Amino acid sequence: MKKVILMLLIISMLIGLFGVVNAAKKVTIWCWDPNFNVAIMEEAASRYQKLHPDVEFEVVSMAKADVEQKLNTILASGVKRGLPEIVLIEDYNAQKYLQSYPGSFADLTREFNYKEFAPYKVKLMTLNGKVYGVPFDSGVAGWFYRRDYFEQAGINPEDLKNITWDEFIEIGKIVKEKTGKYMISGDPYDGGLMRILLHSAGTWYFDEKGNPNIANNEVLKDALKIYKELFASGIMKETSGWNEWVASFNNGEVASVVTGVWIIGSIKAEKSQTGKWGVLPVPRLDLPGAVNASNLGGSSWYVLNNSENKDIAIDFLREIYAKDIDFYQKILIERGAFGTWLPAQNGYAYRAEDPFFGNQRIFLDFSEWLKKIPSVDFGLFTYEADGAIMGVMPDVYNGNLTIDEALKLAEEQFKNTLGF
Repeated sequence: MKKVILMLLIISMLIGLFGVVNAAKKVTIWCWDPNFNVAIMEEAASRYQKLHPDVEFEVVSMAKADVEQKLNTILASGVKRGLPEIVLIEDYNAQKYLQSYPGSFADLTREFNYKEFAPYKVKLMTLNGKVYGVPFDSGVAGWFYRRDYFEQAGINPEDLKNITWDEFIEIGKIVKEKTGKYMISGDPYDGGLMRILLHSAGTWYFDEKGNPNIANNEVLKDALKIYKELFASGIMKETSGWNEWVASFNNGEVASVVTGVWIIGSIKAEKSQTGKWGVLPVPRLDLPGAVNASNLGGSSWYVLNNSENKDIAIDFLREIYAKDIDFYQKILIERGAFGTWLPAQNGYAYRAEDPFFGNQRIFLDFSEWLKKIPSVDFGLFTYEADGAIMGVMPDVYNGNLTIDEALKLAEEQFKNTLGF
């Protein structure tokens, strides 16, 4: 009887030990957007599990704001438990996390060949010479245009691959006159286009030391001039919110859209426009160093240094996000995710002709533009600076403030708010 009890105890202990070992191979991931980031990470997890069936994944879907709040709360408290192995962080906020919570994220400098990723993405996750993230999707920008409207206006797209924003506005006037369509649409108080303009010139709201660079920023002054002229010229349809903006090009009111590659799904939602669209490089500011390539948005993956299964998480990211070319083809086709791992861009999905865009190999073009995007430092407070600048735009539009006066006021308000 004693032997039976002893055997049962041993079996029980082994089962318990097996459970602990099994649990120890669980990788938890925090991210947002069920149809994009969450679905993509679940695909990545299923691929890794085919090679490592003993590893369990839990992909936790939350709103972006909830991911940020929960991560901030735990890191600020100094508690090392309750953290995921991997978290998605928007590129604009990366430096804020890295500098605010030193030691919280795993140093991945020697874990990946960062020469294989888009240079501008790598810089965003680099601090003091060390790289802390795995670059994911790009917001490489494009100038999406209606082929039929441009043809009606007598405009040859082949002549538009190296133009300035001033030239864009003049072309927009021709389009408006010949077709009755707006050249572009947007919210006059949204900073998305502002960030495209700045990034294309390799400039941001801050200097190399992280100090505000607003009042005396010549690129920013030119960007505000373009913003004002877009609306004053009558070529830009004013919209409010995402749905109204998307509707403006889905219903044919505008001849073009300048934004990140991620808009493709929304453009393609209007099936009746198949074959009527094309894509060009974005216009550039008429300033030294500005290029016809830019970015809007994008996020990357970060491993928590104190997570239970950090090493497994790193191996997972390396095996899928830095080795699996087919993975990138699938998420591009199914989810519209334009990855920043450069070897993947030799795959079939990136070279395929797209009937919706007149059989243009659009992703091949985006791949080339991706390599030309200038590297910039987003600093710690991109959205705060963005808000300060867009907050003075009403007085710029109505002429109550000159651009110089407006930027001086925006910098003062930004400094007062953040305590610079």
